[in-house]
Amino acid sequence: MSNEDASFADGAPAPVKGLSLRADDTDSLAVISALMQDAVGKTTDIAWMPKRRIFALVANRFRWEDVDAAKADARPFERRRVGLHFGNVLSVKGAGFDPAKAQQAFELLSITFEAGEDGTGTLSLICAGGAGFALEVEALDLHMSDLEAVWHTQIMPEHDGDDA
Repeated sequence: MSNEDASFADGAPAPVKGLSLRADDTDSLAVISALMQDAVGKTTDIAWMPKRRIFALVANRFRWEDVDAAKADARPFERRRVGLHFGNVLSVKGAGFDPAKAQQAFELLSITFEAGEDGTGTLSLICAGGAGFALEVEALDLHMSDLEAVWHTQIMPEHDGDDA
């Protein structure tokens, strides 16, 4: 029997190099949208900085890119903290959130872009329950960066029509 105390790291996943991606077209946006599907966060972790033309949020994303390996290794699924930074944002409109709730939770379902004239357009962040954000942008400029170590979760998000 060891006299050593258990550490916080016992049972934690091994360090995983984080993703750092950029989207400046709809193809690269589709990749980020897929990776961000089912990310959960709080409205207190969202910031709109109009003078800097930045909209940013921090959430906990499900690591979809690790699902097959987790199943093959018979180990838990993983989540990790991620930051999204939207540049060139001219205006932001939110819908479906209660302004009286300071820490309202959201679940991100998808991020889409509808092009306007000369590279302008609208980025839509669609959340569960009909909530979301519409960002009027001068150009598509999104950065996604994983921030911290991963942690285990036993629950894999499910969607209507999943064969899981």
